[in-house]
Amino acid sequence: MSGHCGIAKSLSRWGAIVRSAFSKCLTVILRYEGGYTNHPRDPGGVTLEGVIQRVYDGYRTRKRLPRRALTPTLRGTPEWIAERDEIYRLQYWNAVRGDELPAGVDLFLFDSAVNSGPYQAIKWLQRGLAAAGVYHGPIDGHLGEGTMAAAHAHPDHDALIADMAARRLGMLQQLSTWTSFGGGWAQRVASAKSIGQAWASGSVGPEPVEVDRHGGGAKAYASDVAQPAVDAGNSVKGGLGGATTAALIDGAKDKLAPLVGTSDLIDHVFTALTLLSVVVGIGALLYALWSAHKTRIAQRAVDGDLVAEVPEGQPA
Repeated sequence: MSGHCGIAKSLSRWGAIVRSAFSKCLTVILRYEGGYTNHPRDPGGVTLEGVIQRVYDGYRTRKRLPRRALTPTLRGTPEWIAERDEIYRLQYWNAVRGDELPAGVDLFLFDSAVNSGPYQAIKWLQRGLAAAGVYHGPIDGHLGEGTMAAAHAHPDHDALIADMAARRLGMLQQLSTWTSFGGGWAQRVASAKSIGQAWASGSVGPEPVEVDRHGGGAKAYASDVAQPAVDAGNSVKGGLGGATTAALIDGAKDKLAPLVGTSDLIDHVFTALTLLSVVVGIGALLYALWSAHKTRIAQRAVDGDLVAEVPEGQPA
């Protein structure tokens, strides 16, 4: 009987630790998210304390509750707080298996998932683990047993958090919305990095920075990574005005060719068309090279393989 009681007490203590880790991390993230926002460039749209309308609609539908709009007046009500916390746990914390992650890594991965989605956040973790040589599986955005074992096997969680932060900022800088929210995102990554590293070493760490004032609460999805307007495969055809422009120039040249030599004006026009055709071709080639380069960078950003220098967070 005493054995069963001991097990029950151990499970109870573990449950308390798990709840404490979630609450501790959520307190930080709520500081980043702020209150009610509806910025026209934020892909999340209407957002209340980090919960977007689409996610809230899905949550209430699953609960067989009528949908309702997110409004500033909901904030602080007991019903909203309970719903908000459950959404954070189900949508993000459980998705990254926060209960099982090392201290500090749990905060940074959780915050990354809230801001950019669990799939992208886990890819940053897997890239960091692979770079350290402790993970040899696929970079698939799925936190399975191999990824979890590697996270615990990593010899330096402080360095792991720094690596994840560099990859996260590397993608954020490639987003089409960086000009609107980049300042806040950079502060958010730096702050989460500093706090996570402090927790990893057993310290309290600095206070979270209220980045929502600078757009740091805006959603940062990989789907918003800036891409060339015309992909590299079609750019030679598209070029500066596309195949239609080249066809028009060639057509004009064909019509003038029989008249070349009969008039100085016709000769000048024909020469100009020839030069223009060359310029269009060179322009298309240059665009193809640029487009291919931008596409490679975009793909590396989405894959979590692009790093950036993270600014220093708020000092402890």
